This record gives sequence, structure tokens and C-alpha cells, in this order.
Amino acid sequence: MDATPPPTLPLIRIDRVEGTTLLRIDRPEKRNALDAATRSQLLSAIDWAVATPQVRVIVVTGVGEKAFIAGADVSEFATRTVLEQRTTMEGRRIFDAVATAPKPVIAMINGYCLGGGLELALAADVRIAATEATLGQPEINLAIIPGGGGTQRLPRLIGLGAAMRMVLTGSAIDSAEALGLGLVDDVVPRADLERRTLEVAAAMAKHSPIALRLAKEALRASLELPLQQGLALERELFCLAFSSEDGREGVQAFLAKRPPSFGGR
Repeated sequence: MDATPPPTLPLIRIDRVEGTTLLRIDRPEKRNALDAATRSQLLSAIDWAVATPQVRVIVVTGVGEKAFIAGADVSEFATRTVLEQRTTMEGRRIFDAVATAPKPVIAMINGYCLGGGLELALAADVRIAATEATLGQPEINLAIIPGGGGTQRLPRLIGLGAAMRMVLTGSAIDSAEALGLGLVDDVVPRADLERRTLEVAAAMAKHSPIALRLAKEALRASLELPLQQGLALERELFCLAFSSEDGREGVQAFLAKRPPSFGGR
């Protein structure tokens, strides 16, 4: 049994499928827009999933068929001063919590994925979209700019020119174009989206959680470190994996031609 049961969060539905946990933002009437309460509860859900050993992979999605996350809740902007807005952006942010989570995070994009929603998807490790999905950074239409990592993570993923076009025009793209740009990693019909996402999650969850964490750390570092520093980090992380009980079990199971049993140690 888990040491800590899932938290009760009115705006986040938590579903468990073996080693995968799905976190579903539950504001369909607002197209799952990220207001302050939703961000806070999603942070709590991520923290619980990270701290729970039985959770190997985290999936983030939205309730309903219309939207993954249609952006920030713009109604909150109207009442904030500049200082209040800066304060909200200087605290712990859900985008960084997703990017730095020591477990794989998959964004299951089931509809509109705009603004802060796309920024949350960009922070995930893998993005799987429905054919009906629409993706974009429309902030320029409100005379503001992306503020959750869009200007930094988007060009790293799809290149500067494509990111410039998306951000400076504010125009959205469909899932087929997103796949061609490398913005998403897989596109399937909406009816197959959860099945496909869970297949990818299960293919990850069967592996050692130590190896998953170290592999994610090494891959993330490749976006920030010069090649030689990245290679040095990779060597150190390889040795950490090699020295673990899971590392020894993986080698022994391979040589014995039997399925491995990983304990996360």
C-alpha cells in the first residue's frame, strides 16, 4: 500500500493505472484554464506523485474533449498590479515542477493547448496529442508575451524561426503541423489518445525508477550544458546507475535471460 493516499483536490482528478498516475485538470467549464487555485492544486498533485514510490510515470491532461489547458485564466490578470503579477511569477511554478520532476511526465493533449497550457506541455518530457488538438502561444494578441517558459522552451524544441512565427503571430497550429515541427511526439485519434498514452507510460514504468530519473536528468542537461560538460555528467550518472541494486539486477537478469525485478534501490 502507498504510504500516503492521493490528496483530495477539487480541481484535479487523480486516476491510477498500475505504475502510471493521471492528473486531470477538472475545470471543463473554463476549458481547464490555469487559475491560481488550479496551479496550486496541480503542484500538490505533482508533489504527491513524486513522493509516492508506486508512481513511476505521471500523465497530465484535462477533463473533457475540448481542452487540455486553454491557457491562463485571463480574468485574474485584470485585478492584479504589476507587483502582484511579478510576485506570482517569482514563487514556485508548475512549469518548473513538471520539468524538474524526477519521474517522466507525459502531456496528454486532448484539445486546446494554448498559452500556459502549451507552456505546461513544453515542460513535460513527452507530448502525445489527439488529431483534434490545437496548439499555440496567443499571448501577443493580448499585447503580452509568454511568461511560463514559452519563449525559452519552444525554440529549444522546434527551432528559433518556427517559435518566432508562433509567438509573434499568435496563430495556433493543428496537431499535424505540430508533429512535423517536433512540438508533439505522437498524434492519434482522440478515441485512442488515452490508450496510446498509457502504452507509452507503461513502456517507461516497467524500467528501474533510478535509471528513469538519471536518464531524464542527463537528457535535460543536454539542453543547457556544453557537449563536454554534458558528456562528463553522463559518465557520472551512468556510474550512479551502474552502482545501484537495480543496475546489478538488470545486468544479472539479462545474463540469466529472465525478467528483471527492480526495487528502486
